[in-house]
Amino acid sequence: MPQQTTEDARTGGAPSPSTTPSPSPSTKPSPSPPPSSPSAGSGYRRLFRLPGTRAFTAGNLIARLPMGMFGVSAVVMIAGSRGSYALAGAVTATGLAATGLAGPWIARLVDRYGQTRTAVPATVTAVLGSLALLLCVRYDAPDWTLFAAYAATAATPNIGGLSRARWTHLLRDDPGALHTANSFEQAADELCFMLGPVLASFLTGTLFPEAGTLTGAVLLLGGMLLFTAQRATEPPPAARSKGPSPLRSRGIPPLLACFVATGAVFGSMEVVTIAYADAQGHRAAAGAVLALQAAGSCAAGLVYGALKPAGLRLGHCLTGMAVLMTLPWLAAWATGSLWVLAGALLPAGMATAPTMVTAMTLVQRRTPAGRLNEGMSLVVTGLLTGIACGSATGGWVVEHLSPTTAYAVPVAAAALALVLAVLTRAGAGTAAAAPAAA
Repeated sequence: MPQQTTEDARTGGAPSPSTTPSPSPSTKPSPSPPPSSPSAGSGYRRLFRLPGTRAFTAGNLIARLPMGMFGVSAVVMIAGSRGSYALAGAVTATGLAATGLAGPWIARLVDRYGQTRTAVPATVTAVLGSLALLLCVRYDAPDWTLFAAYAATAATPNIGGLSRARWTHLLRDDPGALHTANSFEQAADELCFMLGPVLASFLTGTLFPEAGTLTGAVLLLGGMLLFTAQRATEPPPAARSKGPSPLRSRGIPPLLACFVATGAVFGSMEVVTIAYADAQGHRAAAGAVLALQAAGSCAAGLVYGALKPAGLRLGHCLTGMAVLMTLPWLAAWATGSLWVLAGALLPAGMATAPTMVTAMTLVQRRTPAGRLNEGMSLVVTGLLTGIACGSATGGWVVEHLSPTTAYAVPVAAAALALVLAVLTRAGAGTAAAAPAAA
């Protein structure tokens, strides 16, 4: 989920002052970028030719994978030991709430002191929280200790945001390449949240209940140490940012409102799909069915990054998401088949990544200089808030009406995001064609 950076107000990194005199009006245009430029040739291949990008991406992906593991692992571990899904759900909900509160504060420290000085101790704190939870469950500690231990995991930095911060710093003069990098990062998010629950379920089911949490903690710490070891690509800290809080920056609050509504799409879809699969007698297949939605989003994100469609606005993406979210609803209502529903979830996810990439690029452009990690962390807070609201609303409709009817909840949430964007002009401007400098 759990996105952050430390540079210029538009792109997260103002270009260094040039010592070359400005060309006169009669000067011929500069030649096109050489083949080594990430904006030339095939975008992704050129992107990873930049020095250090492969190493920090590998470390970040290793550290990011546990983000899709911890929730499932905690639920299985706690419910299996204490016999209560209500307790397991309450503990994980506490962790989400704590993350939403702590995220912007940790991101502000990243902006001020740099990634390595902040992210490493924060990650160690989170890992200790995961290990404490494991021990509390293993040795039958009182229930309140589970809440305290899991709340400590909120210290986990916004891992995807740290990676986006580096891309924003490296590609501050190349908005086209930055669009490709943001698309890659969104696809990586989807991949991690697609594979994480599957890995967690496998480990907890075939080894022992604590295996998912233990493996996630090891991956998180190891990946973060590898990521932060790549100092050459780390954005410089902004010790005393003079920029206002992102919450007071023009254009940011409307975007955050759209992120809350978008989070409600994710949260409600997950709960409703699990309930629908359970009603069909295939609850064990719910994870695989949901993975198809993430797979659709992952594929769409990679294509979106490679094509860089000109003139595409946030409103266009939200319209696509609102339309595509009707497909699962129609599949469930018209057929009552889990497998037809699974087929509908694949295209339904295809508007998610373009929506997130476009909105995230707008956040990068609008956040004040030196506050970008904080601004992008607020996005995560908005998404987590929406996920919690969507989960609660979807669960209520499932319980009081039916799982089929509950598929109207993600449709309504997507429509709400579109209405908010139109009324507040949140998507004014084309993110992909943003200027490169402040």
